Amino acid sequence: MKYFLLFSLSGLLFSCTGKNDLPGGILKPREMQEVFWDYIRADVYTTEFIKKDSSKNAVLENLKLQDKLFKLHHTSREQFYQSYTWYSNHRSLMRTMIDSVVAKVQREKPKTPEAILTSEQLVK
Repeated sequence: MKYFLLFSLSGLLFSCTGKNDLPGGILKPREMQEVFWDYIRADVYTTEFIKKDSSKNAVLENLKLQDKLFKLHHTSREQFYQSYTWYSNHRSLMRTMIDSVVAKVQREKPKTPEAILTSEQLVK
């Protein structure tokens, strides 16, 4: 009976641990937070500033910013979107990641909207 109980508990423990393991090609939570935050900033920058400039194509400019941020983080567009889809399917991890991004924003509390949107590494 002791062995059955021990076997059952260990089986239960091991069956639960692999549920949120990262498969190959998926960005680790910390990396995903960083890329996701810059991705959001690039999108907001495009929406708030570039779309107002009629001489620029906002979609094209946003893609250029995304290319820069993916290079900055040593990742690819495909890996980011694959990771985003994986995190979206693992809601508890996605929620944790988004909560961390929100906490980071609240800690930084920039004084102006431009401070949020301007990143020398992205806008150059």
